[in-house]
Amino acid sequence: MPHDFDLLVIGAGSGGVRCARIAAGHGARVAVVESRHWGGTCVNLGCVPKKLMVQASEYGALVDDSAGFGWSNTRGTHDWSKLIAAKDKEITRLNGIYISMLEKAGITLFTGHAQFEDAHTVRIMPSALAPDAKAQTVSAKKIIIATGSEPVRADIPGAELAITSDEAFYLKERPESVVIIGGGYIGLEFAGIFAGLESRVDLVYRQPEPLRGFDQDMRTAVKEAVNAKGIQQHPSASPQEIIRTGTGYAVTLDNGTTLNADCVMFATGRRPKAGNLGLEKAGVKTEKSGRIIVDDTQETSQPGIYAIGDVTDRINLTPVAIAEGHNLADRLFGKDPARTWSIDTTPKAVFFTPPLASVGLSEEEAARNGAVDIYLSRFTPMRHTLSGRREQKTVMKLVVDQASQKVVGVHMLGDDAAEIMQGFAVAVTAGLKKIDFDRTVGIHPTSAEELVTMRTRTRETPHTP
Repeated sequence: MPHDFDLLVIGAGSGGVRCARIAAGHGARVAVVESRHWGGTCVNLGCVPKKLMVQASEYGALVDDSAGFGWSNTRGTHDWSKLIAAKDKEITRLNGIYISMLEKAGITLFTGHAQFEDAHTVRIMPSALAPDAKAQTVSAKKIIIATGSEPVRADIPGAELAITSDEAFYLKERPESVVIIGGGYIGLEFAGIFAGLESRVDLVYRQPEPLRGFDQDMRTAVKEAVNAKGIQQHPSASPQEIIRTGTGYAVTLDNGTTLNADCVMFATGRRPKAGNLGLEKAGVKTEKSGRIIVDDTQETSQPGIYAIGDVTDRINLTPVAIAEGHNLADRLFGKDPARTWSIDTTPKAVFFTPPLASVGLSEEEAARNGAVDIYLSRFTPMRHTLSGRREQKTVMKLVVDQASQKVVGVHMLGDDAAEIMQGFAVAVTAGLKKIDFDRTVGIHPTSAEELVTMRTRTRETPHTP
């Protein structure tokens, strides 16, 4: 029997929207269902509002630093409510842009919560975004699940008293003190935001250093940068209980420490958001974690149903979801061979102050493949020779495969690291060698030129399989 649509995308986040638009461009009849936020987590509760808040947190220090350059620099006070209102206005504008883009592409939009009835049929129910909408049923030849992820709380007594990043974006007032639990991207970034806006911050994490999975030299450098920011770190510690204490909260750690604050925030990871889709009716298998199982083509256990982005819990970054969605739409509906992306060399950034960015392999990962040459540089950036903020160091690192001399990893902690790393990601993706870096003329004076002027090997790391 004919279907209502060639493609139905469940979830209007970055990956789902890209997939829908590319498929529509190939002539497919496409519909998108969204239950909560047009634009998904990145636009509403992630990358975009977070970076705006990071930028807001940096202005106070810039005022302080300006004295070293001759400016009169009396720091004013920050209005949290004004920041949140400005952020909300921008997010509302972006919501409208996403809706407009989809409509202009000829895509049918449904607002509501999607639940599978079978492998080709979805029931769209009222949701918080459209509570008065009438339920309706639509069918599609192919269906893509792009519902993203959601934050998790630690399973401890009093966990319900804490907020997550979702709520942090909408706090009515800035807490004077906050305990942040988690040393990953989100924990580190919000620690920087609150500290930059003059909250007292305690950062609790289980590892000896923050940012598990990053290069060890960079983790050590980040730990020093967090200290320089005035954030109190509690490494190798886990929360055991949260209790209310009058107007605040007390967090007990497993090392016996008790931390008191106005706010407690969990930044302990995210999980796939697929628990209420009725996947069992469609024959779509998941792991215990909720992750939808897909093959190399993004197809689930049910032919004709696919999943992209965080709901597959592989590389949970917005540009990866976009690449997966674009590639999938090309393969399903395009006439030309689908383009390929170098997912293995996806660059990543942590928007602390200063930011950390990297592409390719860490030293530890690269050494599993063979011996590596390490080039490491640490210096005070030019700005801070006058600002007086000499404790803020820039750290750069090249990881070079010894046998081929290919640069297999580039890492940087310092101002504009993310902007710089985007260009070097092209070099690593292209498989350029150390000699290609050496023969490239730098731009002077910049921090970035250090990555093409590091001539002396810092150390050799043997093959450690």
